[in-house]
Amino acid sequence: MSALRNVRGWLSARRRFQFVLTLVTVTALTAACGALLMIPNSVLPTLRAVVPSQDGLVATDPQVAQVKRTMEYYGKPVAETVSTGTGRVGVVLGHAAQRADIDVLAGELAASTTAVTDLWGPGWNQAPVVVVASSPAEFAALTHAVGDVPAEVAASTVADPLRPGAELTGQRVVFGSEAGHRLGPDGLRSVLRHELTHMATRKITVDGSPMWMLEGAAEYTAHRRTHRPVGQIAPTLLSRARAGDLPTDLPADAMFDPKSGQASLAYEQGWSACAFIADRYGDPKLVDLYRQLASGPKDHAAIDTAFRTTLGTGYPDLVTDWRAWITARSTDGS
Repeated sequence: MSALRNVRGWLSARRRFQFVLTLVTVTALTAACGALLMIPNSVLPTLRAVVPSQDGLVATDPQVAQVKRTMEYYGKPVAETVSTGTGRVGVVLGHAAQRADIDVLAGELAASTTAVTDLWGPGWNQAPVVVVASSPAEFAALTHAVGDVPAEVAASTVADPLRPGAELTGQRVVFGSEAGHRLGPDGLRSVLRHELTHMATRKITVDGSPMWMLEGAAEYTAHRRTHRPVGQIAPTLLSRARAGDLPTDLPADAMFDPKSGQASLAYEQGWSACAFIADRYGDPKLVDLYRQLASGPKDHAAIDTAFRTTLGTGYPDLVTDWRAWITARSTDGS
């Protein structure tokens, strides 16, 4: 007991107690560090896997977890997160074999989001989820496609069923496994902006609306302010125009079907119609016209009314002026 009292008395001095506490703490930390160094290497990857990424970004859209679970059937998914605006984070998902395409799309995601918002406004989540599929089967699983997907389809935008008054959810852009090989980096960037336009305009778009407006506006947004010559954007259209073969009317919906054999020309004609309208009347008028024409199926008379209401010109005059616009660009070296 006397020995214990002596120890307690010795420790009662404040400085001595602090000294002992410091010594114990240092010894414990040293032992812990030594134990970590002795952990087998096979355990370390598991520990590192739970460490947050260095950039600290977490994708904003809550669907990402479910998308990853779907992708796991086709291999381990990889992801790159991208800040796309204040408080918003987009993500590009894929697999290791698609790393090059993932890098291109991730590098373009912020600029594309800004470009689309600049024309169509901020009324969408601006935190895109973009996926690069590893195979046609994975593409179908991610887009809910039924049957064979035509090889011409480079990407598709899907969303959860839209209920009146409910917030749109589950929007994502899915690229095919061969898109990067077929399109190259510039093509991937253009298709990304095209598909993000569909995402940004989905709330104001009703199925069955004129395809030349829906797809033409998306193509116009894809190439807007990129300073690409018309000959690169619409080579078939310009080649035909130089041969005197001008379109006699706006492209019909059936032309946009990949099985029609005319889809490429239809997209070029749709782009040129929207580019002409924006050039002649301004971007805000193009957006206003989109809102009118994207509200559901439209016959010739309804389109004529929309032209007169928004642009102050009728259907025949607009087609005539559009044809002249194409001719001018086919002869000026564009």
